[in-house]
Amino acid sequence: MYFLLNKEYRNLGAGAAIFLIFALLVPPVKVYCQAAAIGREITLSPPGIPVNTSRPFHPAIMRGLTLYPDNPLRFDFIVDTGDDDLQGQAFKREAVKLIKYFLASLTVPEDEFWVNLSPYEPQRIISQGLSTTAMGRDLLTQDYLLKQLTASFLHPESGLGAAFWEKVRAQVRQKYGGANIPIDTFNKVWIAPDKASVYVRGQTAFVGERHLKVMLEKDYLAQRGNGNGSIFPKKNRTAPISVNDISAQAAREIILPAIEKEVNEGEHFAPLRQIYQSLILAKWYK
Repeated sequence: MYFLLNKEYRNLGAGAAIFLIFALLVPPVKVYCQAAAIGREITLSPPGIPVNTSRPFHPAIMRGLTLYPDNPLRFDFIVDTGDDDLQGQAFKREAVKLIKYFLASLTVPEDEFWVNLSPYEPQRIISQGLSTTAMGRDLLTQDYLLKQLTASFLHPESGLGAAFWEKVRAQVRQKYGGANIPIDTFNKVWIAPDKASVYVRGQTAFVGERHLKVMLEKDYLAQRGNGNGSIFPKKNRTAPISVNDISAQAAREIILPAIEKEVNEGEHFAPLRQIYQSLILAKWYK
């Protein structure tokens, strides 16, 4: 079900017309969360508690918007009520949240659009610009869940974890025999934009196909030319690269596809998909 919301932002002032330009697709956002379904409070699993895959879920989402050339601060937002079929105040709260995502996407500079929930980098968890927005808070909760989910999938007592470790051990035995070889399994996982399309008819734009890509940090940095221009510089590893590549390849084949499916379809990452949809429309608007 779709609703058309009319909003006019007369109080934004002339300064709101000056925006920094994003890249063609917004920069990668490292993200993760035991997020509640749309219209409910976001909840987080305690540390150390395994996180399982969630049900397929379509959240309330901003499908499109209509512009008015004679009044650039007026928008008609087209909002899909999602699987929860939100109504009344529940729908209004969710729609307001989606609109805030859109407005934040217009104003946060490109080089401040990231989160990095890491105990090893306490001074680089969230950028100053993003830290003042609800979107920044919600991205941090998604980053938290991403780390929980990755750890759960890698646990040797889980189905995916057992397959991962068996593959790693078998390849180490094949390559190095019975030697006790240290293996670096610390592989940061990134979620980055992959595909996005916008269809325009008159003054109305609709988001079509969109997809988020899950990859290892080393692969993203390699795509960007060894980290040149990336927010997060490439780190040096002291363990043998050939051995560490075994675990990285096993993660690519076994762990990452399961995370990517969860990110693009599951209930856990519904807030991330809401944010991505609003980002796409904001980029089109600019």
